Amino acid sequence: MFEPGHLHRSNLPALGGQPGYSVDFYYEVRQDPQEGAMLHGRLVGEVEGKAFEEVFEMHRDTAFNFASVISRLVAKHGLPPNHSPIMRAHAEYDAIFEDIRAKLHAKPGETVDFDHLERDGL
Repeated sequence: MFEPGHLHRSNLPALGGQPGYSVDFYYEVRQDPQEGAMLHGRLVGEVEGKAFEEVFEMHRDTAFNFASVISRLVAKHGLPPNHSPIMRAHAEYDAIFEDIRAKLHAKPGETVDFDHLERDGL
């Protein structure tokens, strides 16, 4: 379920051979005095009954790689990478992408600072 600033994904245990999980992704744009606009993300949930919470920030120019960060973080907590909750419904992924683009006032073709890729863990 997607609404601007939030995506919820869950899977009943053993449904389709996937582990049981419930994950909420919350995001917003925050202004950092030195870095400028940053995407602030928070993942809260559980995988096979084990709770977790992760917080991350991404620079404006790398924020569109949020799915990669989410996949890596949920894998760290036991969800296999090929079962990432973000890619199960591509239409909602597109909606998140467009929402982030609007919140950051970003336009296609803007340059990426390669130092940000490294600092944002990409």
